[in-house]
Amino acid sequence: MKIFKKPFGYKFKKKKSIPDGLWSKCPKCENLIFNKILEENLKVCPKCSYHFTLTCWERIDMLADKGSFEEIAADLTSLDPLQFAGPKTYQSKLDEARKSTSLKSAAVIGDITIENKNLALGVTDSRFIMGSMGSVVGEKITLISERALERRVPLVIVSGSGGGARMYEGMLSLMQMAKTSGALSKLKKKNIPFISVLTNPTMAGVMASFAGLGDVIIAEPQALIGFTGPRVIKQTIKQDLPEGFQTSEFNLAHGLIDMVVERKELKKTIYKLITYLETS
Repeated sequence: MKIFKKPFGYKFKKKKSIPDGLWSKCPKCENLIFNKILEENLKVCPKCSYHFTLTCWERIDMLADKGSFEEIAADLTSLDPLQFAGPKTYQSKLDEARKSTSLKSAAVIGDITIENKNLALGVTDSRFIMGSMGSVVGEKITLISERALERRVPLVIVSGSGGGARMYEGMLSLMQMAKTSGALSKLKKKNIPFISVLTNPTMAGVMASFAGLGDVIIAEPQALIGFTGPRVIKQTIKQDLPEGFQTSEFNLAHGLIDMVVERKELKKTIYKLITYLETS
């Protein structure tokens, strides 16, 4: 066996490592995507069209006319009414979520324009305790609903909430389902359009309240939408679930939602729907 020897005076070049943060791996097709290309494509995989999760600020930038967003109720923060204890206290969970996301709650609300049309906007962010609905999330959704009513402008709420009513706040959290639903019913009485946009995931109490009450319900492709997750349902009923169960496409075929819209078409679609609903 021949042994390769380094020639006298020769220095091997060190292999250059790829800097972190330049590439992302698609969870669906495992394709490596250059981050700049991914961002230009609104964080949709160019190979399989997998829709990556967006932060609330990315959602706002994608939908709102540049510089048009004006946040309201930005300083609302959750309290710990039950003094919830456990392996981790509720207060420590809140502190961690605030630190990791730079948000004060799981919802951001404000005024925007889309193609120069005035709207009220609410967005939930799954990074903050799974976007679950505590008192502050319920209060913010109620406030933006009341603001749409006061200004007589359409309301758009983008839901990305994998958690339901936040157990750490007990009944105060559960009551937000009725509170938000009641606020939205006032819009319906005054014929003010409400468009609900469902993203991956939209589940549990959020889906069973404000997210499921839109005059038009839009979902992004392959979003998980339902009340209880498929794993729990399968364990409960002891049966295999249909292929694609609880995806956007499955829910569209069974009448739960109205449209499945690619992210790049979402802003244009919302504008067209609002224009139609306001004149009908």
